[in-house]
Amino acid sequence: MTKPDVVVIGAGQAGLSVSHELSAAGVDHVVLERGRVGETWRGRWDTFCLVTPNWTVRLPGGAYAGDDPDGFMPRDAIVAHLESYARSFKAPVRERVAVTALRPIADGFVVNTSEGELRPKTVVVTTGAYQKAHRPAAAASLPRGLYAIDAERYRNAEALPAGKILIVGSGQTGCQIADELHEAGRDVFLACGRAPWITRRLGGRDFLAWLSETPFFDFALRDLPSPEARLIANPQATGHGGGRDLHYRTLQRLGVNLVGHFVGADSTRLQFADDLAESVAFGDARYVDLCLLIRRTCESRGVAPPDLPPPSAFTAAAAESVDLAGFGAIIFTSGFRPDYRSWIHADDAFDALGFPITQDGQSTVVRGLYFCGVHFLRKRKSSIFLGIGEDAAIVARSIAGAPAVTTA
Repeated sequence: MTKPDVVVIGAGQAGLSVSHELSAAGVDHVVLERGRVGETWRGRWDTFCLVTPNWTVRLPGGAYAGDDPDGFMPRDAIVAHLESYARSFKAPVRERVAVTALRPIADGFVVNTSEGELRPKTVVVTTGAYQKAHRPAAAASLPRGLYAIDAERYRNAEALPAGKILIVGSGQTGCQIADELHEAGRDVFLACGRAPWITRRLGGRDFLAWLSETPFFDFALRDLPSPEARLIANPQATGHGGGRDLHYRTLQRLGVNLVGHFVGADSTRLQFADDLAESVAFGDARYVDLCLLIRRTCESRGVAPPDLPPPSAFTAAAAESVDLAGFGAIIFTSGFRPDYRSWIHADDAFDALGFPITQDGQSTVVRGLYFCGVHFLRKRKSSIFLGIGEDAAIVARSIAGAPAVTTA
């Protein structure tokens, strides 16, 4: 393996974007990937597709250029796009090289890999917005022997044991899997939490097209009510069927059993909180906030806003206890958390939630350590196809020693 002074860890959209910008700046580097290019996307379930339209794929030098900008790329097309992107600039990716530890030293870092040790002066960590599946504490109360998996292990309905299905977590992933399993004829229970939602189209345009013209995607961590707010789920929606609404109301109309958040189980019953109405109200309030943001932005630009319908009525009656008999599987879709501390030996470089402490992607604690693709690294869009390129350019300029050109 070559031993350049700059190592990028991860060959997903963030790592490849940083590599593209480093290559453009003439910076010698290597990208280490534990699997293959786009490995995380390869692990999604069989029918996975983007929830954001194809036009939001704006990687530097690798923007979507197909004939369906308002469509939603399925899993394999996402991987193919990233592979083509890597080839387009001959990204120096070393596949199937797992990084097991990263340790700062006086003149750089020690990077332990499955193929030996590297000692670069600069490291860019691009291992994804989140790395470790999160399960609520109540998961520990489930009876042994009950089939329970995290969302990253779900593939399709046929791979699950027979019986009813409980899905714990109601963000985009939970709603989409609930929808798919219901379509497959399974009896689905969805344990609901606080998640925002959107209506897919307004005035003939995708909701995100309207939202992209507001400051929404440029909001920074300081604009949130608290650091914990960055853990709130992404708005409920789906890209399936050309993109459509998928939230509590649509799932309830389909026949999915909605219950409050999962609080525990014993040998015979599953228990849920009496908070479904509160969770729905939370999502409705966030929807109203987004509609108001769109309306104000349109007015400031002298553009007529679209019709922004208020949330429809919702029946919030829900069981607080369900017989465990007949359940074949539980799927946890309750989000992910950062996992940097398990392999980066610099505990003080991360905040109480485990996120890196940075300024424009550069660690303010460890010299030469950078991050890209982190949720709210600089802005809300920092971890998605729409905004990674902006952060990657800033990180690459800093590494190359060029003047930083940041966007407020």
